[in-house]
Amino acid sequence: MKTLERLSNFVGKYMAYIVIVIAAAALFVPTTFSWLKASYINPLLMIVMFGMGLTLKLDDFKLVLSRPLEVLIGFVAQFAIMPLIALSLVKIFNLPPELAVGVVLVGTCPGGTSSNVMTFLAKGDVALSVTITSFSTLFAPLLTPFITKLLIGATVEVDVMNMFFSIVKVVIVPIGLGFVINKFFGKITEKLVKILPLVSVTAIVAIVATVVSLNSAKLMTSGLLIIAIVVLHNSLGYLIGFFTARVLGLNLSKQKTIAIEVGMQNSGLATSLAATAFAQYPLATIPGAIFSVWHNISGAIIANFFATMKDGKEQIKNS
Repeated sequence: MKTLERLSNFVGKYMAYIVIVIAAAALFVPTTFSWLKASYINPLLMIVMFGMGLTLKLDDFKLVLSRPLEVLIGFVAQFAIMPLIALSLVKIFNLPPELAVGVVLVGTCPGGTSSNVMTFLAKGDVALSVTITSFSTLFAPLLTPFITKLLIGATVEVDVMNMFFSIVKVVIVPIGLGFVINKFFGKITEKLVKILPLVSVTAIVAIVATVVSLNSAKLMTSGLLIIAIVVLHNSLGYLIGFFTARVLGLNLSKQKTIAIEVGMQNSGLATSLAATAFAQYPLATIPGAIFSVWHNISGAIIANFFATMKDGKEQIKNS
């Protein structure tokens, strides 16, 4: 068990580099991952979500009652800023429908679980981060299909009910199962949580490898454009999220948290939805896969930068 824990810590620490190496291998030597199939994406994402559920406790949700305004700000920012940035990029770059779907799906999905780790590294408000991630994820079955329909329903056919049930199946059910197990078997899950990074990173890397290897030829021709859009989407999310929190009077610790929560998306879910609800658009899975690679790199960079920022007088005022 100790060996697994050490391996888990190593994988968690160097996740960004591991994802980059695997993505590059999948892009340039796609046959390496020919044994991976698109049908594996949902089960892999369910494993990640189950792991998230194992880390949740009832106390994580009590923050909503004690600090509702902060949670509401993060929640609204999550489902307003990223979808609007996505739509703007789609319009500016005049993307074809199959790419537009992928970009918008990334924008309308809830926050990513790795945002909690990045918030910790950034010396942000981890409790707030966990709560916002949890609530945005729980409301995703309703909001993600609705916002997606609102933004691109006039361009492509959006099956809202299909998306709803897909999110419930691959997100809500695994998280709920993990939460229940943690509730009744807490002592066991305390040990399991120590190796969760190993399991989660393996699943995320497999999802990225699957999507990139299956679409390597198309990535070679349109990859630079998609990468540029993903980088812009993610970077603008951090920037606008940070200044939104600042304008609304939150302290620096919370500004960091909101920025990371807004900028880092559950791109695995976006990839899953693209593969299932928009199977007629093969390229729709690509933005989510690239986002999975990039936001782990940018997240580490922004977390290191934020960690050097000091609260100063603001910390004293809000203590």
